[in-house]
Amino acid sequence: MAKKKQETIEEGQTDNKEEAEVSAEPSELEKAQALAEDYKRKWYSVSAEYDNYRKRNSAAVSKAYADGAAEAVLKILPVADNFGYALDSTSDEKTKAGIEKIIKNFNTVLASLGIQEIEIKQGDEFDENIAEAIMNFPCEEGEKPNTVKQVLKKGYKCGEKVIRFAQVTVTAS
Repeated sequence: MAKKKQETIEEGQTDNKEEAEVSAEPSELEKAQALAEDYKRKWYSVSAEYDNYRKRNSAAVSKAYADGAAEAVLKILPVADNFGYALDSTSDEKTKAGIEKIIKNFNTVLASLGIQEIEIKQGDEFDENIAEAIMNFPCEEGEKPNTVKQVLKKGYKCGEKVIRFAQVTVTAS
C-alpha cells in the first residue's frame, strides 16, 4: 500500500487530508525565515543603540576634557595677572622685555588650548555677559553712563564659554 501511495504522489496526486495539514501550519523554512527576520530587526536596533551610545560618550568625553582644561587654566591665570602687574610697575627696559616675552609665551600656550582673552577697553559699553562690575563711579564730564572706566582683571573665554569674567569699574548715572 505504501508503494501505491508513493506512486500517486509521484504522479502529482496527493491526499486532500495531507495537503490541508501542510497548509495549516508554517513550514520549517517559513519559521526559520521569520526567526531570521526577527534577529535581523534586533541586530539593527542594537546597532543603532550602540552608535548613539558611542556618539553620546564621545561628546561627553570632549566636554569633560574641555572643562578640565578650562579649570586648569583658571587656576594659573593669577600668575598671568601678576606678570601684567610686574610689567606695569617696572621701569627697567631689560626687565620689561623679559616680562613681555613671558607674557607672549603664556598667551601662545593659552591660544593653543583654545583660550582667548576677552577684549575690553576703557570707554566700551559694559556687558554683564563678559564682565563683572566691581565698583561704580559717577560720570565725569564727557563720559556716558554704563561704560567701562577701568579694567582691573582681564577676562578669558574658551570658545564661547566665559571661564573668567573681566573685573571692571563702571560709570554710573
